[in-house]
Amino acid sequence: MEYFILAVLWITFCALHSALISTTFTNILKLKAGNAYRFYRLFYNIFSIATLIPVALYTLSIKQEPFFVWDGYLLPIKYILQACGILFFILGGQHYSLSQFAGIRQIRKDIDHNLINKTGKLSSRGILGAVRHPFYAGLFPLLWARDIDITFFIVNIILSTYLIIGTILEERKLILEFGDAYREYQQKVSMLFPLKFIKDKLL
Repeated sequence: MEYFILAVLWITFCALHSALISTTFTNILKLKAGNAYRFYRLFYNIFSIATLIPVALYTLSIKQEPFFVWDGYLLPIKYILQACGILFFILGGQHYSLSQFAGIRQIRKDIDHNLINKTGKLSSRGILGAVRHPFYAGLFPLLWARDIDITFFIVNIILSTYLIIGTILEERKLILEFGDAYREYQQKVSMLFPLKFIKDKLL
């Protein structure tokens, strides 16, 4: 029963998180809220953190002994995965506007684009030439490069699925905003795993 509750809590969190940032909802909110909409991203982040806390606490309360442990010859793989995840975040942070990601920049300026980079324009420089979403890409190795028990296995499956679905939904917004330019970018650069980048470097 506790694992069923766990799954329901995380799925509900992910579904609510996606619904509140969906194009349908945000377009309605823009019309209703007017100039006050510039506060929405900040409110959204605060709400996300506030709703995440009880879900995370429940998750930790039912943590069990791991059935998979990264030890022995697996330890180097674990550290490499963790290093890759952190590297994606560091390199992504060089291109993204953290103040816009947090929702602070929107309050100070009139910003109406879906990209969270510093210019609001498409770019394939640096890590953005390897993956289209470095922050999301960095989460995958960090999720899985840890000891796994039943609790975290369920959570990892849900969050991995959510990351993929959420990224696809975000890309639909970007196609609506940038059209063929973003479709061309999709053809050249991988979404989450730098397969095209590695292939180009090896061939």
